Amino acid sequence: MNVCIIGDGLTGLSLAKNLINKKINVHIYHEKKIKNTSSNRTIGISKNNLEFFNTKVLKIPKKNIWEIKKIEIFSEKLKEKKIFNFENKKNYLFCMIKNDHLYKLLNSKLLKSKLFKKIIIKKNNFYEKLLKEKKYDLIINSDPNNFFVKKFFSKRINKDYYNLAYTTILEHKKLDNHTAIQVFTKYGPIAYLPISASKTSVVCSLDIKTHKYNNNEILELIKKHNSKFTIKKINKLTSFELTSSILRNYYYKNILAFGESLHKIHPLAGQGFNMIIRDIKILSKIIEDKIDLGIQIDQLVFEEFEKKAKHTNFIFFNGVDFIYELFNVDKNIQNNKLSKILKIIGNNKDLTKAFIKLADKGLNI
Repeated sequence: MNVCIIGDGLTGLSLAKNLINKKINVHIYHEKKIKNTSSNRTIGISKNNLEFFNTKVLKIPKKNIWEIKKIEIFSEKLKEKKIFNFENKKNYLFCMIKNDHLYKLLNSKLLKSKLFKKIIIKKNNFYEKLLKEKKYDLIINSDPNNFFVKKFFSKRINKDYYNLAYTTILEHKKLDNHTAIQVFTKYGPIAYLPISASKTSVVCSLDIKTHKYNNNEILELIKKHNSKFTIKKINKLTSFELTSSILRNYYYKNILAFGESLHKIHPLAGQGFNMIIRDIKILSKIIEDKIDLGIQIDQLVFEEFEKKAKHTNFIFFNGVDFIYELFNVDKNIQNNKLSKILKIIGNNKDLTKAFIKLADKGLNI
């Protein structure tokens, strides 16, 4: 069996490693050599998803991950009082890993496999030729900006938040650094995400409709809402636009949209890469079952994948957008009544347990 994956980001590499573990030949095509992933970018992986990743994709060395055991959410309106407190006293909630560390781990393992090839796209007619040649049983597109997206996957729900996410790494005095903090400010949410005892990743999502922020303003915001760290150094800021989108149709013939070409969400709930891992889990199980039964692998795999993944992805897509809009409404109204209502909800232990399970396992709880 031969599979073609287009795009060599974390999605394409993770899926490729999962398929190669099943003795499937995988060729990854990418339009240019990937630039070094920003050293500021980090991802959170839920406990359940990390267990799947370690057993079905790649065992991530413990030195590369940092466990988060508690999440605290604050509102500037309530004078930095805590709204939500998520904690699993028996275990960690999720772990943090730097994007570039995971990319290097996956890439180095794949390049050692005889079942794997990585090819740079050089010809302008590559995509048309790929369709005509029929060399591959399945084509999976994880590149959100290529010919296939424009030609076959244009029907989607799009949303522009008119936000920029600014990321950096704080270097600070060592401490017991296993608590993630999110502060909802009048400018937008700021997340402090520990990656070691002495380093913390910061993601600051700011509304740019009415004001363009300079680096000094952003650094002052980060310092203002920091109540925990004795900062020694703040690394260079990087930024990216915040948009969300989700496809109406997941596949066209034997081409499947995957990863960010399928869905992209606001990062405030840390569910973007977790949704992708859950998609890998679903697709992996479908292919595995068909191989075990000796059933031919064809585009019916994609039809089954869409049926199983579509409703949960749509719920998560809208759920994260609802959270963003809820706090956005709270940010823009003059009183703090909504913040107080959210604080009451946050004090409900049954609800917080449900939220933890949902973030960890998705809708399969």
